[in-house]
Amino acid sequence: MSETSPAAPPLRSFGRFELRALLSKSARSLIWRVFDARHSQELMLCMPRDKPNSAPALEHWLRMAQGAERVQHPNLAQPFEIGHVENWPYVAYDRALGETLDERLARQNAPLPIDAAGWVAQLLEGLAFAHEAGHAHRDIQTACLVIDAADRVRLIGLEVAQEVFPATVDFNAVTRRAVRESAEEDVLCVGLLLNRILSGRPVLEENDLQHVVQQMQPIGREMVRLGWETPHPIPDPLRAICNRATDRQLRQRYHLARSFWRALDGWRQAAAYDTGGPVVLLLDKLQRIGHLPTTTTGLHRFTAGSGLEAKHASALSELALKDMALSLELVRRVNNALRQAGHQGETVLNMQRAIQMLGLDGLQLAANALKPWPGPLAPVAAEMLRQLMARVGKAAQVAQALRPAGYDGEVVHLITVMQNLGRLLLQYHFPDDAQQIRQLMVPPEPTEEQPNPPGMSEQAAAYAVLGCDLDSLGIAVARHWGLGDELQQMIRRQPLDAAVHPPRSDADTLRLTCSFANELVDALGLPEPKRRPGIEAATRRYAKALGLGLREVMEALNPGAPRAGQPQDTPAPPAPAPAASPLRERLASRGSGR
Repeated sequence: MSETSPAAPPLRSFGRFELRALLSKSARSLIWRVFDARHSQELMLCMPRDKPNSAPALEHWLRMAQGAERVQHPNLAQPFEIGHVENWPYVAYDRALGETLDERLARQNAPLPIDAAGWVAQLLEGLAFAHEAGHAHRDIQTACLVIDAADRVRLIGLEVAQEVFPATVDFNAVTRRAVRESAEEDVLCVGLLLNRILSGRPVLEENDLQHVVQQMQPIGREMVRLGWETPHPIPDPLRAICNRATDRQLRQRYHLARSFWRALDGWRQAAAYDTGGPVVLLLDKLQRIGHLPTTTTGLHRFTAGSGLEAKHASALSELALKDMALSLELVRRVNNALRQAGHQGETVLNMQRAIQMLGLDGLQLAANALKPWPGPLAPVAAEMLRQLMARVGKAAQVAQALRPAGYDGEVVHLITVMQNLGRLLLQYHFPDDAQQIRQLMVPPEPTEEQPNPPGMSEQAAAYAVLGCDLDSLGIAVARHWGLGDELQQMIRRQPLDAAVHPPRSDADTLRLTCSFANELVDALGLPEPKRRPGIEAATRRYAKALGLGLREVMEALNPGAPRAGQPQDTPAPPAPAPAASPLRERLASRGSGR
């Protein structure tokens, strides 16, 4: 047998194996379809392109392959046999496991995106398990995925393409380093694999993914992004996940197979079942931990009386609105009670009305159900939540100041908060994911080609981390709490890339007013040189639709500042009393028996 490569043309057998077809040939490994006369069955034979250069190296190769064999997972194929022929090592797999991804794509050239995501998610789940057990694949190619008739995916070739080291090295020491480096490369190759399936063509016109890796930045000069000409439309979350996996900036990519899997499986579950993925995980945490921790310690002083008198309702309502967790809990409880009473689609968002409906005992039960600050959060994560809650509270104040006459201030306050519900719950229940999203939104280092590179948008970053956007998380929770369809529409922010049209209903007016307030407060969080331009840009977006100008905006953002032409010690004239709002009547008074 030739010592340069077992793929030499004259070769027709390899030991006892009859070579029938070359399934894959890359710079690092080969996969053959062979016939084993001893067992009268077809196998897939995986072997390295480079022969171990010494007896210790061969021994090390076999030991690593046998260690990988002991890693048991449904998405990792179990070897039929591990051995060597004339010091050429191999790992054999039963051909009955299924067809390779190459063969599937030749037969079904354009699988649906949901199917592609399912295959790659299974691959990542098995790969993450292998990485966590201390093993790497080192040469993931399309032929390394084996898919059976039930679309179950298994990875073959684990630890086949091992790096060849000089005979004098300490194999244990170099292996630990090599596994860490190879694991990240494995994850990158899975991203290229996803790009290959979704695009319907080889990435950079290369079949060997290792050649693609060598051409990509920062090693080479090529950028790999999913194009727009694809066999099927690609949903935005899936596109963001795919592009993050192959981002030109190393720090933007997935470094762990487990993180990549979470994002992809989150989108896949949500797309297939509407309530899957991160939504299921979040709802489970809501059951066990609650939505947010309370920031109020003196509630008992307000509820210690023998009954809820009318004069106490406004004081209790004011207190509840100051505690974000308590106000959300009251909304949840009163609307859940309405739903159980058969009032489908009805929503109460006025705090005074909610407290009157629940009574003093209901208010006390709601307060007692909340975990004290900061719940299970570590100090750094708790501080991030505190800052986020402060920004949301500021946005609610701005929205109240900007609301048209006749609209209930408490309703406006709560809709503004609930437009941030997904962000708040993510920071409390998944602080590591929230931090990862913030990091992806930081602009990457500038280059000659891109001197002012933008960071990811919040939506794209959420797609890349969770597989869904933050508004969808909040709306799923609102639906779980029994809040009506009208409110679920109002708590979805106006998309940043969509034009703002004049409102056609009370619900439109409320949604746009609260979205405007949230965008203004986001602009306040920009660096100083960008702050004023950000405020002006947001104002231009909403000015015509809401009839508001920069003067009203600046007064709302700085309520204590004196108005132009008004002495500083002269109090501002009182605002006129708002007229009754039809929407307020619907949101605040349902369930009152009127």
